[in-house]
Amino acid sequence: MRHISPGTFWLCLLVLAAGAAAPSGGVVNAGVLTTVETTAALKPAVARVSELPRMRSLLVSVDGELHVEQYFNGAAPQRAANLKSASKSIISLLVGILVDRGYLESVDTTIDRFFPEYLDDPAKARITVEDLLTMRSGLETTSNRNYGRWVQSGNWVRHVLTRPLAAEPGTRMIYSTGSTHLLSAIITKASGMDTHRFASRYLGEPMGISVPRWTADPQGIYFGGNEMSMTPLDMLAIGEMYLDCGRVGTAQIVSEDWVHTSIVPHATRTRSPDRAYGYGWWVRDLYGYDTFYAWGFGGQFIYVVPDLRLVTVMTSSPDPGASLRPHRQSLYALMEDEIVPTVAQGR
Repeated sequence: MRHISPGTFWLCLLVLAAGAAAPSGGVVNAGVLTTVETTAALKPAVARVSELPRMRSLLVSVDGELHVEQYFNGAAPQRAANLKSASKSIISLLVGILVDRGYLESVDTTIDRFFPEYLDDPAKARITVEDLLTMRSGLETTSNRNYGRWVQSGNWVRHVLTRPLAAEPGTRMIYSTGSTHLLSAIITKASGMDTHRFASRYLGEPMGISVPRWTADPQGIYFGGNEMSMTPLDMLAIGEMYLDCGRVGTAQIVSEDWVHTSIVPHATRTRSPDRAYGYGWWVRDLYGYDTFYAWGFGGQFIYVVPDLRLVTVMTSSPDPGASLRPHRQSLYALMEDEIVPTVAQGR
């Protein structure tokens, strides 16, 4: 993949400055398709995706203007979608707020500060918050074949931390929902608030979005990395906030530095060299454009393409089944072969 440099994403600052100077309050760019043209050009893609039985919603915004808002197969605007592993991107955002507000000194903080009673190997004390954000803790995964045993355990945090080290901390990426669950536990311990209350106070209220309660572990730690839910419009608001460097209007929800650091590659999976991982966000090239995205099982996505000022949200039925992989492949093709080229036309 074409690796993204941090400077790529400073585009949002340039666009915001240009927008402030434009008489209409928007960005001046004579080559951009008009709203009507863009909306019309996207209609064939909407028609094709409407035929997918798993599809639940498709939203497309450019420069903060909504061009597509469609719901399928019984979905509705007010109905929240289960984000599945796209929850990891939201947990990362909450950790950024935790640092910004001084509850956590830095991502270099080691986990022995929070869980000394569960560290059965001195090497585990070297695991940092950044290692958890980038899936480089080194701990054996609690995802995939190990997932059921983990969530059926009596203490999820202890179970994660007593897994053997499969790699030296800070080195190899090992995707594991347990890593983001530890981040939820750190949010709780560092702030003195459970993760739901923290998210409601510092994300939901200032953004004007809903953060419903979700699953908690036996000790009351809200699930970090799965089972969060949001409406598609609230998911879109998260993507647009990241596109605008952590801002909503004049409110800085999370710092610009956090946004920029979160969405550049920090780790890669050996089996997936075409994409990399930032702080809870996936990073890849789509149709020649640097893109970062939240990705959840079954087809839950928040895509952000900064150069095009494009945010796309897709939600789907998360139920397992034989059509799951073809559905996911259809969504990748929809984004790379239809939505991105259409929006890129004329820019």
